Amino acid sequence: MGKSTKTVDTDAGEQGGDYDTKKRFCSVIAKPLADEKLCKKVYKLCKKASKRKQIRRGVKEVVKALKKNTKGICILAGDISPIDVLTHIPVVCEDHKVQYIYVPSKEDLGAAALSKRPTSCLLVLPKPLKGGEGDDEDAKEFAEAYAEIEKKVKSAQVVF
Repeated sequence: MGKSTKTVDTDAGEQGGDYDTKKRFCSVIAKPLADEKLCKKVYKLCKKASKRKQIRRGVKEVVKALKKNTKGICILAGDISPIDVLTHIPVVCEDHKVQYIYVPSKEDLGAAALSKRPTSCLLVLPKPLKGGEGDDEDAKEFAEAYAEIEKKVKSAQVVF
């Protein structure tokens, strides 16, 4: 009788998904690409930064912050199409001595930034721009996570 059933593609639509599957959709210029373990840590850092309002989201906002010499860690999605949207950001990051790293999925990056939409790039700030440190224990926990990710991103950085 007129019942329709929807089939759900569990592999592509799954939030967690398989790292290797997502990695296949990355662009060839997405280097340095975070490994699976580092990706999880980066996503956790993004979530904490978003809750503390220490984040810049989107190409326009990130470039504007970088041009104002804002320091932080830049996280770029490797599966953006067309990739030309992002190609200038690593150059700007290198000019301003800001660490950057690619992650395989724009959907996961958007979810980690507590956004309903996929996000192409984020700039995680080490300190809030305008006062409001908040909970002292929470600030200490964020600072430790930030320092750990910064060290790992620096070691993964490609040197020319």
